[in-house]
Amino acid sequence: MHDVLAALAGAAATPTPTPTPQVDPELVTPGVEGFIITALVAVAVILLVWDMLRRIRRGRVRADIEEELRAELDAEEQAERAIEATDADDQSTDAGDEPPART
Repeated sequence: MHDVLAALAGAAATPTPTPTPQVDPELVTPGVEGFIITALVAVAVILLVWDMLRRIRRGRVRADIEEELRAELDAEEQAERAIEATDADDQSTDAGDEPPART
């Protein structure tokens, strides 16, 4: 049993070789050019989102204004119908007061 433990201890004590990098780290980094391109893409995305939100907001305001105008027009039409109905009722009651003509 001591021989097995000694063999395991000896195996654990031997260092394992690590592979040496074969690629130069300076060649695989994005560098300044990569940073500039990434920054420009980020700025472009921010500007596009800002423009999109502005257009959505403008569309909502226009829809609200159109809805208010429709509501006002509907109210005016209802008021005109009520006036016409009242005028028609007045005319029919006025005509009903006169006795029918006899021939």
